[in-house]
Amino acid sequence: MARAFSLPSWFLAVAAAFLSHSIIVSGWATPPNATTVNGTYVGSYVAEYDQDLFLGMPYAQPPIGNLRFANPQSLNTSFNDTRDATSYSSECVGYGTDQWEYPIGEDCLYLNVVRPANYSSFGEPLPVGVWIHGGGFFEGGSPDKRYNLSFVVQNSVAIGKPFIGVSFNYRLSAWGFLASGQLAGEGTTNMALRDQRLALHWIQENIGAFGGDPSKVTIWGESAGAKSVGFHLIAFNGRDDKLFRGAIMESGNSVQPQAMFTADYFEAPYQALVDNVNCTDAIDVLGCLRSVPFDTLNTAINTTNATGWFPVIDGDFVARLASYQLEAGAYVHVPIISGANSDEGTAFGPVGINTTEEFLAFMEKGAGYPRIPLAPALAEEIINVYPDDPCDGIPGDLGCTRLNGTHGLEYRRTSAYIGDVVYIAPRRLQCQTWAAGGTPAYCYRFNTRPNGIPIESGVTHFQEVAFVFDNTNGYGYDVTPDPFAGVPASYFALAKLMSNSWASFIHDLDPNSFRRNDTVTPQWPVYDNADPQGFVWDANVTGLAYPEPDTFRASGISTILSFNRAFRR
Repeated sequence: MARAFSLPSWFLAVAAAFLSHSIIVSGWATPPNATTVNGTYVGSYVAEYDQDLFLGMPYAQPPIGNLRFANPQSLNTSFNDTRDATSYSSECVGYGTDQWEYPIGEDCLYLNVVRPANYSSFGEPLPVGVWIHGGGFFEGGSPDKRYNLSFVVQNSVAIGKPFIGVSFNYRLSAWGFLASGQLAGEGTTNMALRDQRLALHWIQENIGAFGGDPSKVTIWGESAGAKSVGFHLIAFNGRDDKLFRGAIMESGNSVQPQAMFTADYFEAPYQALVDNVNCTDAIDVLGCLRSVPFDTLNTAINTTNATGWFPVIDGDFVARLASYQLEAGAYVHVPIISGANSDEGTAFGPVGINTTEEFLAFMEKGAGYPRIPLAPALAEEIINVYPDDPCDGIPGDLGCTRLNGTHGLEYRRTSAYIGDVVYIAPRRLQCQTWAAGGTPAYCYRFNTRPNGIPIESGVTHFQEVAFVFDNTNGYGYDVTPDPFAGVPASYFALAKLMSNSWASFIHDLDPNSFRRNDTVTPQWPVYDNADPQGFVWDANVTGLAYPEPDTFRASGISTILSFNRAFRR
């Protein structure tokens, strides 16, 4: 039941700061510029947010020609003139609705910097928040309007926790994750993750030119972006290259939802692609693939079921299964935020499952996550710890209602299992591991259903993004409904609270630091295995958030985690 809503004191203070702030309405006489290792870029000033934007700057050589399906290469040229940095680059080639209305192309390895225009007035270089977009590793891009960094950067200034925002593109689908024994043999693996890594190195070398502090970088992502953050935490067997000092993971972790394999697992789809573009009989098959005209290759990837690629174990970037590394302490020991949404499983689970027998068959066929067939004995274990009780099912807003029809009588049961196996169980493991290692972890459950999301879907995947970015105008929500259309004032206050908490973490590695004297919303607790407490973000309760014991579905989640080896992750 919803409780009475009142505005916390920090919200009123921030609102007053915005109202009293005199926004500059005229542009700079001279546009902002920054001199990087390779040359000087000229950006643009945005009076509405009092920010400097530097958009579309390359961080790698274009991955075309001989660099197609190759590990990314650092920039190897410099320039003496100035280069324009006032518009986003194309997104990388992807396959989904996230690419709609945005230009795409192979030449896509570019990044963007959003900084407060008065950055120098703060007296020292600013912390840096690096956004890694999601999209299942097959779609998405940094120009996506839903990921507009201006709002959260503006909020950071208003609360006295200013930071510089960075976002970048990385290669997607087969363009970024093509895998085979032949590619692995030449040392080419996990190209897109290496794109991201190279972007982080570029930031280390160049962010000082924009007023940023390379020693105070936080990497941050959602879904595939959060999975990427999880990979960077364990990259090179947990080697700390000092590329970041904090990490934020929204619905994604180091332990991946799907089973992990070596490159030869993908031989069949790789060969299907090679055959489709007539490279089968070429003396140099990889050379042939790299010379195929873009349109031909793009069509082949899109029509041969070759869009669903993901990272592989290569003994290098991904040294081994993440569960082994976390157990061994082989990860970068930096503070984290890690969370998931209440009803993740409704986005990834099956529909039309009506009996326990059908649920067993679904798991034994490997039809759902972790995307491998489960042994009958293991499937039985899952059945036992996820009983057929809709009162304990997902989504929780349905009470004890059992759905039927197209959803299936077992929908709430299967959704609970899938949500746990995909994101919630790995999130709990991440938090437990950090707590055991003595590194701060702030863990959460997002529990606010935005406008346009049906009750049967609940608080499903991706729904926290608009709140974290404080995107209360609904920019970029052209395919799905505006999350904030017609919602109560508490939704807007929750967006401000979450956005400011993220900004505080980026600035101080503490999401509470901007509201120490808050008497309405409790402080977000550091995770402690002796008394594990998560933090629930809920626009329908007084204070907008509250701690809760991180013990829900304990039997099911602990069973899932005990079988990480069997799940190959």
